[in-house]
Amino acid sequence: MTAAAGQHLYERVARELAGRIDRGVYRAGDRLPGVRSLGRDRAVSVATAVAAYRWLEDAGYVEARNRSGVYVRERPGGRLAQPAASAPRSRPVPVTGQDMVLRLLKAANDPGVVQLGAAVPDPAFLPTGAVERAVSRAARRHRARAFGYEFPPGAPELRRQVARRMAEAGCAIGPEDVVITSGCQEALSLALRAVTSPGDVVAVESPTFYGLLQVLDSLGLEALEIPTDPRDGISLEALQLAIERWPVKACVVVPNHSNPLGFRMSDGAKHGLVQLLCDHEVPLIEDDVYGDLGFTGPRPGACCALKPDADVLYCASFSKTLSPGLRIGWIVPGGRHLDRVEYLKYVSNMATPGAAQLGVAELLESGRYERFLRRMRSDYSRAVARMIDAVTRCFPAGTRVTRPRGGFVIWVELPGNVDTFELAVQALDRGVSIAPGRVFSASHKYGNCMRLSCACRWDSSVDRALMTLSRLL
Repeated sequence: MTAAAGQHLYERVARELAGRIDRGVYRAGDRLPGVRSLGRDRAVSVATAVAAYRWLEDAGYVEARNRSGVYVRERPGGRLAQPAASAPRSRPVPVTGQDMVLRLLKAANDPGVVQLGAAVPDPAFLPTGAVERAVSRAARRHRARAFGYEFPPGAPELRRQVARRMAEAGCAIGPEDVVITSGCQEALSLALRAVTSPGDVVAVESPTFYGLLQVLDSLGLEALEIPTDPRDGISLEALQLAIERWPVKACVVVPNHSNPLGFRMSDGAKHGLVQLLCDHEVPLIEDDVYGDLGFTGPRPGACCALKPDADVLYCASFSKTLSPGLRIGWIVPGGRHLDRVEYLKYVSNMATPGAAQLGVAELLESGRYERFLRRMRSDYSRAVARMIDAVTRCFPAGTRVTRPRGGFVIWVELPGNVDTFELAVQALDRGVSIAPGRVFSASHKYGNCMRLSCACRWDSSVDRALMTLSRLL
């Protein structure tokens, strides 16, 4: 330990270097001293120097390049202002008009379309080779199980690994608390079915993930949109007023690197959210699918870790970090909802594919997942910064764009009377897919906004796609 109480020596070295980067002593693209040189300069061991660079990499300051060294990273910036906090309607509304989403999803399978709409990472960002090998090994090793039913709650090996990973987000759970699902979308659906009935009111962020709106629509639920800030997240004051005025039966929040705004709620805001909902006996459905993909600092904590007796149903998946096609997600519904969720999972589709479950369990147990995450965080951060720079160059004056702290999507607010729904239709005819703002709102707000996915393989076709959008605008 150093003289600074509670601070390790490697952390002190790392923070000194971070300060130099912040002050511009080292700039984006500069190569930092090698670990041996850093050790000599700071009179520390090579192990301490390696730990300091690892801290800086986790914090988003640097990237390690194979056989080349450690370099200062480009960090999201740009000249455009961020959008203001949303101001949706203050009453529940049925969810309608989600048909455009189907066109977006179909476009995601068209190799002739540049994919900027669906939040599906290009395979280049994912450890597809490692996933393929792990699933193949699992299928050979567990032949009888891999091609049979892994009835709810799911493969014990995978539930054990999920419980271990959730401990890193502060959640003290056991494998018996986890139910494996077919992606996070099914986890959200099971959570809502467990705590609501058709006609009930559900509080959601505004804008919110259109997949959630589709689930609400399919279950006959009404959405109550709550004002949300692109930097701080859902407004707790507005949420409290809404709960006091309307019979809210559940609240769905994405506290870490929200889709589409990208914000990360502070620990204090998370505490306030959990306590507010506890006081009013409203279940919290926590969507943490982007929690592992923060650009800076340690992995943010989960709301379900803050108050053990709170009614929190935690949902997540490996779709953004391993493979969207595996459809491996999970839900931790809490003791009062566990039996109900297991039953609903069984009657919905009986089981999640066994080979995929066993393959992911093997990959997690190997310890390689954390290494994959380190690379992905760096790649996603660069992709977001690159897209923000491109939007800054190509889009008209007055455009606003978010500065996400994790994930791989940005929210763009366009000036004037631009209709991004019409823009999306015309762009799709020209081979470019975007997500228009209206599909992120039950009340069809955000007509001049759109979400862009940054996790695309960047080549000349992406440049041409952005120029196409610029000309249409």
